[in-house]
Amino acid sequence: MKTLPELHRALATPSAALVEDLRDVQGDIVVLGAAGKLGPSLVLLALRALAEAGSPATVHAVSRFGDAAVADELRAAGAHVIAADVADDAALAALPDAENVIFLVGAKFGTQGNEAAMWATNAYLPGKVAERYRSARIVALSTGNVYPLVATASGGASEADPVGPVGEYAMSCLGRERVLAHAAREHGTPLALIRLNYAVEPRYGILVDLGRQILAGEPVDVTTGHVNLVWQGYANEVILRALRHAATPEFVLNLTGPETLSTRRLAGKLGAALGREVTVTGQEAPTALLADAARCHALFGYPARSPDDLVRDVAEWLLAGGTVLDRPTKFQVRDGRF
Repeated sequence: MKTLPELHRALATPSAALVEDLRDVQGDIVVLGAAGKLGPSLVLLALRALAEAGSPATVHAVSRFGDAAVADELRAAGAHVIAADVADDAALAALPDAENVIFLVGAKFGTQGNEAAMWATNAYLPGKVAERYRSARIVALSTGNVYPLVATASGGASEADPVGPVGEYAMSCLGRERVLAHAAREHGTPLALIRLNYAVEPRYGILVDLGRQILAGEPVDVTTGHVNLVWQGYANEVILRALRHAATPEFVLNLTGPETLSTRRLAGKLGAALGREVTVTGQEAPTALLADAARCHALFGYPARSPDDLVRDVAEWLLAGGTVLDRPTKFQVRDGRF
């Protein structure tokens, strides 16, 4: 894909399974953090799936909306756009009631030296949201960073494995999970916690990070020698379909692709697709942040786009001069400092 309309179509085309699931989900959907990396494409996908399902549900897209163009796009697609800072108690209280909540709010980058604000966003705010929507069904986005680094040959950490966050960011994300789980158990709120790593589409993700390095002639550090990644469209589908799986106690799900991928090989494939030589630095470490998403694939099937498809998508996008989001994954970071 080379153009924004092509990308939007790919991200907003629901599967038959998503349409069927949302047909069975009763009530409106509130998406908190609707202007973040995932939010706009998730809202557009939800709107299309609900329309195909013949559902009268409204999608309330909530964010501060620093970019008015994003708000305009979602409004034009049929979302009820609400410009609000959910960290403000009055603004949170004024949000519409809804039977379903998708919680995408979080802080990661630029938090070094501003840890207090990060903890407030990642661990304190979720408790307030859980109180506000105690009668709703909540799907909250978490991260695979709550797991420790594991052996690259292990297949990744599963939901049954103990957590072991590295660094304050990851600790605050585990705090989000614990606070939400506590509130949900106190109030009987159905909850799903989605541990995602790493979503990819042509404007951002691990492959974009690598592709931009290669085009700039920079060496690729392969110390973090293995990664997981997954097509953003699949990630959005799983998050929405998880509404049907929210439960008390909480439903926990790893969300990523089925492969453990070599950073060196991904860089090589990108280099070939971009027509550029690739130089590498470092030596592969024996551990990496990896997750086993077998449970996800058993419930929701496999991603429609393979890693090779995603490499081609990203290379075509970058060569065509497509706009990229300046939100690097920093997947090479191993000490948890983002």
